[in-house]
Amino acid sequence: MSHWSTRDIPGQDGRTAVVTGANSGLGYVTARELARKGARVVLACRSEARGREALERLAREVPAGGVALRLLDLGDLASVRAFAAGLPCERLDLLVNNAGVMALPYGTTADGFETQFGVNHLGHFALTGLLLPALLTTPGARVVTVSSMAHLLGNIDLRDLNSERKYRRWIAYGRSKTANLLFTHELARRLAAAGSGLTAVAAHPGYAATNLQTAGPRAEGRRGAERFMEIGNRVFAQPAEAGALPALYAATAPDVTPDSFTGPSRAMWRGAPAPSWRAPWTLDDRAGELLWAESERLTGVTYRMKGG
Repeated sequence: MSHWSTRDIPGQDGRTAVVTGANSGLGYVTARELARKGARVVLACRSEARGREALERLAREVPAGGVALRLLDLGDLASVRAFAAGLPCERLDLLVNNAGVMALPYGTTADGFETQFGVNHLGHFALTGLLLPALLTTPGARVVTVSSMAHLLGNIDLRDLNSERKYRRWIAYGRSKTANLLFTHELARRLAAAGSGLTAVAAHPGYAATNLQTAGPRAEGRRGAERFMEIGNRVFAQPAEAGALPALYAATAPDVTPDSFTGPSRAMWRGAPAPSWRAPWTLDDRAGELLWAESERLTGVTYRMKGG
């Protein structure tokens, strides 16, 4: 694993993958490399214009790639349901829950959830549940959910999942990334109990330069903070090409185990993919059960673990 790169991705011929937030950054690189190895990749993007730009760029970079664009707004459960209902594939080998928002000013989704919790966790929870029948019946399928070392900023507060009592943008982001890891933990536990061959894993990019860091400050017109993030990206961050490696490893490497957390090897910051440390609260069975029950209630999506 110490020198693992995109060259080591096994052939993906005949496999179908869905990558959320595939129009830029880590999602784009993930989709491109899977397509390069022969996978049929569905780009799940919120913006049709940006999605089409990514599709055209992919057509240039991977001319033989089988890539399709489908619109998906994770901040709108009606959009999530429409995406799942309209997915034109009988099999689904890989779902990469990559899209996300970071440290935004307080806002709510179309369904009234705090934006970061709603998009980063609930949208992906609903999407995975709705695509579960196709995943369960596809041998060797995987669900990869992209979390962050920012999960260390905060455990979830089950009494205030939507940060209605007090909103602090970075704490809310950290809690949404903790929710990603608890979701993976509980999904892996439930799949094992059902005897399913579907594998649920998580990954994080370390510090990778993407547009996530600057979106929050830009939304508020905080030029100084935006500039600070841009400098941080240039000086400290690894490029998106490197940041996508842990998710690609989690998605394709043969030795990946359920509920594993893959990140960069050097101080969990940069470098080749390696097993990553995670906060103990992300392995709490009871918290996972409670978050799961509340997520089903909030989204109206109930998981049925029958299948392959």
